[in-house]
Parts: sequence; structure tokens; C-alpha cells
Amino acid sequence: MTDDITLGLARSTDAQGIARMSRTLIEKGLGWTYDVPRVKRLVARPDVTALVARDAQGLAGFAIMQFGDDDAHLVLLAVQPRRQRQGVARRMLGWLLDSARVAGAAEIRLEIRAGNAGARAFYHALGFGDAGLLPGYYGGRDTALRMVRVMRRADDQTPTWQAPTLRRH
Repeated sequence: MTDDITLGLARSTDAQGIARMSRTLIEKGLGWTYDVPRVKRLVARPDVTALVARDAQGLAGFAIMQFGDDDAHLVLLAVQPRRQRQGVARRMLGWLLDSARVAGAAEIRLEIRAGNAGARAFYHALGFGDAGLLPGYYGGRDTALRMVRVMRRADDQTPTWQAPTLRRH
């Protein structure tokens, strides 16, 4: 259950916890690229949404998504082992999917380690499809599986607001 979880935007003070989780849960065996300074820069960027999940013990999970003009990229998502398989990741990703929909994103893409069957099943269940393998993506060593979720067709135009006109009778 996620009743005791609160979601909120990450602050620069969350960077150390996010970086530590990235190193131990995502980047294990690859080196450490999402260190504290890099996470702080991501949190501060206007085109990035860094979301944190908190419980009574502190940081329970995080997700970082970068938004482009027509798409979004889920950069990182991790949940503390003590909170895994309790709906925390699903709740965070749902929040980000809603944000991407409101932003008008045509698609969301992400990469996972090609052999991560659990992550692949999780993202499939949320509407993502396999989009190709990227050999050497992780530090020149591990292959990534790119996954994509189409939010709208790229040629669909998001309605734009137009000022009302005054008509004379």
C-alpha cells in the first residue's frame, strides 16, 4: 500500500539520497554517473521534473523525467528495497505520465538494462513497448533496451488557445 507515501518535487537537499539510490539500485556495477552534483543540476533544470516519494523513514523512491518539445525521457526511477512491489514506482510513474500528457508529449522513452526482466514487465504493464537494443549503452559494457510509450500520434496537433474575437452584429 502507498497510503503512507507522499509525492513531491525534489529539492537540491534530496540530491545526496537520490544519487546514493542511483548508485546502489540503478548503476550497480557500472560506475557512478548520477553523482550528487549531477543530480543537483538535474533538479534545478526547468525542463526536468524530479519527483520524490517519502514515507516515515524518509526517501522511499524517486523518478526523474526530462521534457522536450514533443517528447519526454524517463531518465531514472528507483524505489528503496523496503518499499518495492508496493505500488510506489507505479504511483510515481502515473504522476509523471499525467504530467507528460498535460505537457502534450507525443511519446515517453526510457532505457533499462536489457536483462532486467522485472523492469521490462513493469513498463510493459504500463503501456510501454520495446523499441530496440542499444549495445554498449551502459559504460560501453551493458546493452540497454529502449522502451517507448506513445501518448499521442506525433502528427496530432495539440489545440492551441486562441483569443476570442469580438463580432459586430
